[in-house]
Amino acid sequence: MGVYEELVARGLIAQVTNEEEIKKMVNEGKAVFYIGFDPTADSLHVGHFMALCLMKRLQMAGNKPIALIGGGTGMIGDPSGRSDMRQMMTTETIEHNCECFKKQMSRFIDFSEGKALMVNNAEWLTNLNYIEFLREVGPHFSVNWMLRAECYKQRMEKGLSFLEFNYMIMQSYDFYMLFQKYGCNMQFGGDDQWSNMLGGTELIRRKLGKDAHAMTITLLLNSEGKKMGKTQSGAVWLDPNKTSPFEFYQYWRNVADADVLKCLRMLTFLPLEQIDEMDKWEGSQLNEAKEILAYELTALVHGEEEANRAKEASRALFSSGSAANMPTYEVADEDFTDGVIDILTLVHKSGLCASRSDARRNVEQGGVSVDGEQVKDTRKTYTREELTGEGKVIKRGKKNFMKVIAK
Repeated sequence: MGVYEELVARGLIAQVTNEEEIKKMVNEGKAVFYIGFDPTADSLHVGHFMALCLMKRLQMAGNKPIALIGGGTGMIGDPSGRSDMRQMMTTETIEHNCECFKKQMSRFIDFSEGKALMVNNAEWLTNLNYIEFLREVGPHFSVNWMLRAECYKQRMEKGLSFLEFNYMIMQSYDFYMLFQKYGCNMQFGGDDQWSNMLGGTELIRRKLGKDAHAMTITLLLNSEGKKMGKTQSGAVWLDPNKTSPFEFYQYWRNVADADVLKCLRMLTFLPLEQIDEMDKWEGSQLNEAKEILAYELTALVHGEEEANRAKEASRALFSSGSAANMPTYEVADEDFTDGVIDILTLVHKSGLCASRSDARRNVEQGGVSVDGEQVKDTRKTYTREELTGEGKVIKRGKKNFMKVIAK
């Protein structure tokens, strides 16, 4: 099985142009490809995982990745999938975020000896002359075609600024510049980026002729990857100061049964044959699959030492012996209202906080997690069924735990 066929088998490829030529280039290690990252925070999160793992897979097969940091486009903001305009960042903030990204990406991608590049599109976007840019690029874009693009439809209903309308043209110009400066012949992106990516391919064709090789591949980055990267309370960060290795491990340890094999295929480097064997697993075996997933991904991001610590801490926390020694609160019938109990009541009644107001403050400030998942929604509720059996482990701060079980 070639690397392209493996990407398909792992469920990573959603849409392509020129599939046979793309397959040949990828399998022969001749692809110079880029994936863009908007520097909207000082850390990547697990929603970026699929892109980072893809870059690692392709580099291992001899292809050359380019991590394009949107220092220029970040000054505008991508309207894709958004109902409002992004807050504009300062140049200093963007530069700081770019440095943080490179450090984290280096765990996935080998940047030594020209094996990969990190490029900031501010290099060519910030010094553009507006009139020259319009003359060079403007004639190649149809406004009617742009307005039909999926990335603009939602924003059109609530108001799309001219600032954001330029985003597609700028992203297309990125591919054009990468093609010329670095020989980039392929681009990958999320399913909401398809129109922007086609714009880049078309710009190269129109500017440089039909024989110019420029291809696009779309991944399920947003419909699957971004869903993986966010919990009810926000992103799960790769920065250990934002999400500890233990919390990171617990996030993956607690994925839904229906998602565990999908995550193993898309995000880990375990052989497909080994994962396919797990298709037969059920019941308690799925917990073992979740432990494998959590360990593999924690080791990838934080190293094997931290992964082993997180694994041991998790097992100690949830082992029967540890559970017997852990403080336990039994939820009484009167604690439930209409069959559910809210997080504030749980935190207060279990003794982790002295009052509901104290519980509210801790939840709102991100100091409370349930089974390793941060909870910031003060309206979050749990049913009796969710609290029976093994119950839930509530954590306040770094060292305060309480197991809550329904009678």
